[in-house]
Amino acid sequence: LLIDTHHIDPCYAYRYQQAGESEAAYGLRAAQALEDKILQLGADTVMAFVAEPVVGATAGAVPAVPGYFRRVREICDRYGVLLILDEVMCGMGRTGTLHACEQDGVAPDLMTIAKGLGGGYQPIGAVLLSRRIFDAFAEGSGFFQHGHTYMCHPMACAAALAVQEVIVRDDLLANVRAMGAHLSRRLGERFGNHAHIGDIRGRGLFMGVELVEDRSTKAPFEPKRKLNAKIKREAMARGLLVYPAGGTIDGMRGDHVLLAPPFIVDAAAIDAVVERLGDAIDAAVA
Repeated sequence: LLIDTHHIDPCYAYRYQQAGESEAAYGLRAAQALEDKILQLGADTVMAFVAEPVVGATAGAVPAVPGYFRRVREICDRYGVLLILDEVMCGMGRTGTLHACEQDGVAPDLMTIAKGLGGGYQPIGAVLLSRRIFDAFAEGSGFFQHGHTYMCHPMACAAALAVQEVIVRDDLLANVRAMGAHLSRRLGERFGNHAHIGDIRGRGLFMGVELVEDRSTKAPFEPKRKLNAKIKREAMARGLLVYPAGGTIDGMRGDHVLLAPPFIVDAAAIDAVVERLGDAIDAAVA
């Protein structure tokens, strides 16, 4: 099903929002690219639009601007296109709400979830369906041709259920929101005027920083420097595990560091993360 795919530009304000353009105006313009692409291809040939509410590994915790997904939802509904949201990384509480798209005010037709579902205790993933999609199967053939060798694994399901029960019991999402605000504040204090940090972004305990060689032009470092790999080594030498990656801008150029502390993190640990990351970035750039 994913052989014949097309792409539009991501909702990536740091790189695509124009000077003097408001977030709302940019969100509408970015969403318009979807309608333009659907009309170009022919609405009867487009099955679904797939996106991450907060982009994870490929770009480093890039959230869509307010209004973008509401407009996307309207466009999908107008042309009978399914909205599929990938919340494998950003979902299940990572951004401070159970589903990241709650903060965008939309509900998808299908949603993929994984990582936070089982908290790393067992490998598990799932697909959530809207009632409309479920009923289409249930009232039709009743047959859903899909499966994996270890689907419905009882141990994985039990672990995932236990994780979700603890998150509710201990109100961990309140801590995600509180510590997410602290992380955002500390990153701003440490990197807000850093010569080589162009953007600080994310939601909750899902934050990223984008590195640039020149802040004024937003020019990235040369890929051959492999800056993200150097940052990873320097961070590990300081007892810090982070998720740096390259190809942030177009799959080839750009470097970022993704941060995703555990839901039980406290302020002291956040402070240590930020300070060690700052030292690691400075050492890697030097």
